[in-house]
Formats: sequence, structure tokens, C-alpha cells
Amino acid sequence: MFYHTLIISTLIFFNSCSESKKTVNNTENEIHKTEVYQNGSQILIEPKIIESNKTFSHSAWNVLLQKHVTTQGNVSYKGFKEDLKKINVYLNSLSEKIPQESWAKAEKLAYWINAYNAFTIKLIIDNYPVKSIKDIKNRWDIGFIKLGNKTFTLNDIEHKILRKMGDPRIHFGIVCASVSCPKLQNTAFEASTIEVQLDTATKEFLADSSRNILSEKSIKISKIFKWFSSDFKHDGSLIDFLNKYSEITISPNANKSYVAYDWTLNE
Repeated sequence: MFYHTLIISTLIFFNSCSESKKTVNNTENEIHKTEVYQNGSQILIEPKIIESNKTFSHSAWNVLLQKHVTTQGNVSYKGFKEDLKKINVYLNSLSEKIPQESWAKAEKLAYWINAYNAFTIKLIIDNYPVKSIKDIKNRWDIGFIKLGNKTFTLNDIEHKILRKMGDPRIHFGIVCASVSCPKLQNTAFEASTIEVQLDTATKEFLADSSRNILSEKSIKISKIFKWFSSDFKHDGSLIDFLNKYSEITISPNANKSYVAYDWTLNE
């Protein structure tokens, strides 16, 4: 009789312990809290912070952008030059973990857009002071970008990687260090927010009357739409694309012309 009672009591105790364990999860970091009841007393084990499953964090780049880029997109290249060591740390982190096939599209987009912008900044400050990126010989075809065991140019990233991902909004995320380019966002692109970020960048660019002048019957638009015209016709016409992100509804028969492109440095 005593033996049977001991077995039942033991089973009840372990079942109680098992049922009382609780786990709380956070999408970015997992916090595990375990509550164990022993002899009627509650014991709370200190939470453990489990590292995020995020493929790559661009937080270091975000800090630099916040510090040296205004909300209007004006860039302090002098400030970036003073933070060269921190930029190199971020660029080295990009080199140490390049995108794999297993990465989600959002993760790849965030990585390559940030990489393009960060290495463009590096190109400018390596040649600073300059009045324009066009003052740098072969600016987009210099093989100075070391990622993993490969060497890339800015053109490689833009044309062989980003454009092939089939999202025309990338043209408003990557920046060529010039006044007429879309503004450099002062927050880094992250996989978790990139859809909103690209939508916002596209809408801001179209709403900027110094870069695009839109009305129902007439549009004077950036030459970006001329240089990369095929990219904006994946899901309809150029007008269809513009109407998706513009505050103005443009007629399909609107007259079209282009704004002169200002290559002056976006300081």
C-alpha cells in the first residue's frame, strides 16, 4: 500500500512540474521563463535571451545613417570620413556573411540595397572632396567591393543582382550620391520592414517636385524612368506604376518629358 502511494505521489509531482512550465516568445528575441512549483512554492528561473533567427542585422549601418544623413537625405561625407573605421567594420560584416539561396527575398533585398549604398559612400569618401560622383573615373565599374570570396562593382550589384530580383522600387532605395537621385534614407533597410520602406521611398520620390512634376495630363519625370524603362513595365505600363504610388491620378495619354539630371554631390 505504501509502495503504491509513493508511485502515485511521484507521478503527480512530475506532472505538476511539467504543466507549470511556461515559455514566452518574442519575434526578434526569444525570452524563456520557466516557473517550477515544488512543495507548493513557486521558483522563477531567470529568463534567458536567445539570439534572433534574423539572417543579418544592419543595425551598425543604421547608426551611421542616423548620425550622418538628414531626414531630407543630405549626406555629411565629411562626417562619414571621420567614422571610416566604423564604416569598415560594417563593410567587413557584409563580406563575412553574403546572401545564400536559402535567404528570403526580403533579406536579400535589404542586404544588397544597404551594401550598394554603403559602398557608394565608401567610394565618395575615398575620393573626397569631390563635387560629383562623375568626377571619379570608372565610378560604377571599379572592382573595389569585396564580399566573401568575390569582387563586385557597383554596376554588378545594381544590374546583375538587384534589377534581376524584379522589384522596380529598388531604384528608389539605392542612391548614386547625387542631387537628382532619390534621397538616401537615414534608416537602414531591414528584411522585416523593407516592403514599407520601399513603398515609402517610392512615394517620397514621386511626390518631390524637384525630381518629378506630375499632373493628370502631363508628367515631367526623372530620367531614372527613361534609363530603366523596362523595369517599370513588369505589371503594366509606366503610367500604371506611377499611379500606384503617386498622389495624383495620371491619364494614360498624359504628355511625357524628363527633368534634367543634376549629378552634384548630395551634401
